[in-house]
Amino acid sequence: MIVITNPIPIANEIDTIHSLFENGLELLHIRKPDFSAAEMRSFLSEIKSDLRTQLVLHSHHHLTSAFNINRIHFSESERKKTVLLFGKSPFETYKTKGFHLSTSVHNVEDFNELNNTFEHAFLSPIFPSISKENYSSKTDLFEAIKNRTNYATKLIGLGGIESKNAEQALENGFDNIALLGTIWAQNNPIENFKSCQKIVQ
Repeated sequence: MIVITNPIPIANEIDTIHSLFENGLELLHIRKPDFSAAEMRSFLSEIKSDLRTQLVLHSHHHLTSAFNINRIHFSESERKKTVLLFGKSPFETYKTKGFHLSTSVHNVEDFNELNNTFEHAFLSPIFPSISKENYSSKTDLFEAIKNRTNYATKLIGLGGIESKNAEQALENGFDNIALLGTIWAQNNPIENFKSCQKIVQ
């Protein structure tokens, strides 16, 4: 299963991260949009070195070599800007260097247009967000998924996912789910993770 960090630092964050991995977390997406390079370096240095191959870096991609990270994420805007300026070759270059790539989309049409350089992509928000007030999709993404044609990239559901609706996401065509608000914006993050994990397994 996948967890995305809270965008801003929170209490006991590193301890919670370590506990999540101890309980079977597969990938942790490090999304700290306001972090400077120095802040990101400090944050990464607190995570146990043997876990860093399971980290996905959303920003400051130049730090990957210093921390033995081989997974990077491109936001939707970054991906589109890169394609507009350089075509798709930069993504191919990353892949030939051994990087695992992921990205974000907000509609199935964009997901279908991704090439196979992206191993997985977040589609959001599938439910009303837990961490962002009044943030929900304007369209029925479960209905939209019926038009999926891209099966080379794993489709990851994101947005408002918790144990009570995780199964619904998987039954409606998502390959996996990602957790954010149910971990960082609610009590008992580890128990919440384990409840969702049972459904995915």
